[in-house]
Amino acid sequence: MSFINSIFSWIITKRIHQIELFIKHPHDVQNDVFNYLIKESKHTEWGETHGYSNINSISSFKKNVPLNNYEGLKSFIDRERRGEKDILWPGETKWFAKSSGTTSDKSKFIPVSKESLEDCHFKGGKDMLALYHHNKQNTKIFEGKSLVVGGSTQINPLHSDGYYGDLSAIIIKNLPFWVEYKRTPNISIALLSEWENKINKMAQQTSQEDVTNISGVPSWTKVLLQKVLEITGAKTVKEVWPNLELFMHGGVSFLPYKKSYEKLIGINTPIDYLETYNASEGFFGIQYKQTSSEILLMLDYGIFYEFIPKSEWDKENPKTILLDQVKTNEVYEMVISTNAGLWRYRIGDTITFTSLSPFMIKVAGRTKHFINAFGEELMINNSEKALEIVCKKLDIEITDYTAGPYFYDDGEKGYHEWVIELNKQLDESNAKVFTKLLDEELKKLNSDYEAKRHKNMLLQLPKIHFLPKGSFYDWMKKRGKLGGQNKVPRLSNSRKFVDGILDYINT
Repeated sequence: MSFINSIFSWIITKRIHQIELFIKHPHDVQNDVFNYLIKESKHTEWGETHGYSNINSISSFKKNVPLNNYEGLKSFIDRERRGEKDILWPGETKWFAKSSGTTSDKSKFIPVSKESLEDCHFKGGKDMLALYHHNKQNTKIFEGKSLVVGGSTQINPLHSDGYYGDLSAIIIKNLPFWVEYKRTPNISIALLSEWENKINKMAQQTSQEDVTNISGVPSWTKVLLQKVLEITGAKTVKEVWPNLELFMHGGVSFLPYKKSYEKLIGINTPIDYLETYNASEGFFGIQYKQTSSEILLMLDYGIFYEFIPKSEWDKENPKTILLDQVKTNEVYEMVISTNAGLWRYRIGDTITFTSLSPFMIKVAGRTKHFINAFGEELMINNSEKALEIVCKKLDIEITDYTAGPYFYDDGEKGYHEWVIELNKQLDESNAKVFTKLLDEELKKLNSDYEAKRHKNMLLQLPKIHFLPKGSFYDWMKKRGKLGGQNKVPRLSNSRKFVDGILDYINT
């Protein structure tokens, strides 16, 4: 065994023991995280303003510190970006992850402290490998290279000692030498900012390597794999990388992409898939077992969790609960306090707990990315599952999609309008079948949607626009939103994204 592989084995063994510890004692671990965050931050400007020196319980923390979003912390983050110290977190925060989260024009700059980089983001990366290795003892992923499909933004200076960029770029820039030794492509290509040039160079270089594992967002990784096949002339990815074993993915649901990945990689030579739940704000969870898509909530990453029940979402001062109060199969909005100084921060994600021992979750969607124009409360997990079933029945694949409500004037009934890109065009007859099947599956998955659709009482049959292959890519390119953290919002309560792409297609 090589020196590098010995390091990986030692780290994996150590982390598995630590993970088993927080699984057995989740509430103690979260209390320790809470006490650590308060103690470390009591002499920051934020801590002094909110009386951290006098906070001796979680209830006093809730009383002293309001719920926040990015706008609530923006003025403090802006000062950190200028180099001011001890604002939200002790010392100087030198790194900021630029994130839009959607295709909107507004960027967020999420602070990434030294502690959050080491004890959250890096630890999440190590734990992905640790859990996979624990579940598959005969793995050979450490014998080859790791292909990391990072963001499209290079590291940019803020001042003499501060920088911003995609989170993936920040992570790549700060990787320890023994990880960098095993990664491809080289850093000069990985940090290129022009996406199409970057993809070409990545494909050229990585196709010459022995890639055993890949990590990245499914949508953009798929573009790279297609480019690799194009330049090599291979029919499947496994022809290029015969030792490829694992794809670690996150950022968007994998359900719409799984079938196309299986074809790209090679149906007769399947690989393993590992889902993660991470964002610029923190690394939250990892798929625990290969046999289940459930995600283990990681409790020792310097993140303290609170949850807002669905009944509280629209209240001016919503109440939060802790892990000891959550129930399975309920939808909660997640609130985090982190070792980067995000205090009681509403990231906008919703989750459901599928198990309370250990705490296993599934991502339900975004608080802003759903359709509830007619009381139907259609969540992303509903749409992803319904589309997966329909595509399987019709033997087709979805490349991308978005949907929003359509409101009729003069009291007419509305409907949901979908814009969907498939791997092949449907004729008129099959398009009608697709629409009918999607409607039926959504009814099965969502009782509120079913009630609103009953006899067309409030909602009519959905209207679907099927776009030519490459339409979403071209639209994103026009908007300067290729690669990295840029994603197409799947569902929206407004028509911004549906109208945006339809206007582009029709011009």
